[in-house]
Amino acid sequence: MDINRIINIASNAGRIILENGGETYRAEETIARICNAYNVKGAEIFTIPSLIMISATSDYGQNFSVIKQVKATRIDLEKISRINDLSRSITRLGYSLENIENQLKDIEAIKPYKLRYTLIFGSLAAGCFTVVFGGNLRDALVAAFAGCFIKFVSHYLDQAKANEFFVNIFVGFAGTLICHICYNLNLASNLKLATIGSLTLLVPGLAITNAVRDTISGDLISGMMRAMEASLIAISVAIGSGVVFKLWSSIFGGAII
Repeated sequence: MDINRIINIASNAGRIILENGGETYRAEETIARICNAYNVKGAEIFTIPSLIMISATSDYGQNFSVIKQVKATRIDLEKISRINDLSRSITRLGYSLENIENQLKDIEAIKPYKLRYTLIFGSLAAGCFTVVFGGNLRDALVAAFAGCFIKFVSHYLDQAKANEFFVNIFVGFAGTLICHICYNLNLASNLKLATIGSLTLLVPGLAITNAVRDTISGDLISGMMRAMEASLIAISVAIGSGVVFKLWSSIFGGAII
């Protein structure tokens, strides 16, 4: 039994879950399930959103350990679902270690949705949020345009590995500026609702949900890290949007909404 290889496979599975928006407890559960499937009993697992540590001992008292750094986080629920299915089917289907390694590589290689789909559904989401908040069709169309621009810019800034805090400031600024311009061109009837609808795309809903779920599961460190991540995202969006409101009010006059 190659314990070192097993815990490396398990840590890679956990890393993929964390990198794609999964909860800490889910990553730990998956790692433990893989270790148990290959008879690595009593493995010690420590996981936070940016780090995975696994330690195991062989029947002869030899210690094995692995540390994996989680460098980037994005949202891809398809990968999380596939890792879950894989970890649950190891015992039932009797996968070999080589088979698991190949399947993990295939899962990690799954490409995200094409940019055009992201733009289309980002626009639809922004427009629908505006209607839900009470806006009319004109407000929804302006929010959809701003949302499309936000998704377009975010995509290329993410590819350029730009700092997420500054990315959110910039797209928050740009989205709010677009709404201001369209409102002053009489393309929207309610500036507030159009702005809120477009910026809702940037709300860190998954980070907030994971923070709550990790805290409830007893992973207090992970819960606090997730909550801080969500707070920083919200603050950065508020900074970008607030700057536009302040500058527009100072230059062109009018009350700050």
